[in-house]
Amino acid sequence: MEQNKSKMPMMKKGTGKRLLGYIFNHYKPQMIVVIICIVLSGVASTVASVFLKQIIDNCITPGLKYGMGKVWGLLITYISIMATVYAIGVIASFIYSRIMATVTQGTLKSLRDDMYNKMETLPIKYFDTHAHGDIMSTYTNDTDAIRQFIGQSAPMILQSMLTILAIIIMMLSFSFWLSLIAAFFIYMILFVSKKYSTHSAKYMMKQQKTLAQEEGFVEEMMEGTKVVKVFVHENETKASFDWINENLFHDSNEANRAGNVLMPIVANIGNLMYVVISFVGAIMVFAHGTNVGLSGIGLMTAGIIISFLGASRQLSQTIGQISMQVPL
Repeated sequence: MEQNKSKMPMMKKGTGKRLLGYIFNHYKPQMIVVIICIVLSGVASTVASVFLKQIIDNCITPGLKYGMGKVWGLLITYISIMATVYAIGVIASFIYSRIMATVTQGTLKSLRDDMYNKMETLPIKYFDTHAHGDIMSTYTNDTDAIRQFIGQSAPMILQSMLTILAIIIMMLSFSFWLSLIAAFFIYMILFVSKKYSTHSAKYMMKQQKTLAQEEGFVEEMMEGTKVVKVFVHENETKASFDWINENLFHDSNEANRAGNVLMPIVANIGNLMYVVISFVGAIMVFAHGTNVGLSGIGLMTAGIIISFLGASRQLSQTIGQISMQVPL
């Protein structure tokens, strides 16, 4: 069966901005609290690398050399601060998750009310030219996609962007040389993500339209079963359904195939980055190489490498997660 080769639909510019504006109009105080909590959660998820470096360089390394008794107090202080920061991050995540659950369901209710009120003002011509199942799909499939975006994607994207910014600053603070290596691999991740996420987003949009078309067709055929039987139109109806269903399969297959292969590719590029940074960092430590970063100039240490590796792994995973939600 020949596939539908019409031009791929793309989301209109400003759609996301209008949706966020719609949410803020109904839940402005709640969204302000959510943003604050997301910032706290994002910061808490990135400061671990900073404390890890301090613990290794200021506690573990001197403790192995001079005895842990001399650094025990400082180690307890670092651990206590880390525990406090993590606790704040967990509490912030819990608060914004609970608030977003209310905001999501309330927004969907308002959207359905506004959609129904708008539908009541449409002329009869609109209902004559649109299948009933197609119209109902906007109340079910499309609003469910919006629910996922509001409740999951939007908070995750905001938190990920803050996390990426914080990680980049930390990496530059740790080492310019290792940051150059990381920048090369991050460019590769962005290149691959742009290719696959854009392809997946196009077919996700087309999948929603084809799904609505199929629901409209099935709804009309079920209502008109007697007419189909009277005019012996069963074979033509089956052929039309097969054509629509084949298009839906094609669109869903393309969308999910591109999305499913993206994360393994990003993960493997991240693993390769991890290995290269480990190798270069180890060479610099054994060669007593000079390290340059925003924090100053000094020797490369094990604490810098270990903290940088954790930050680079988190950065690649975060970029991969964003690419799964929006086309880069």
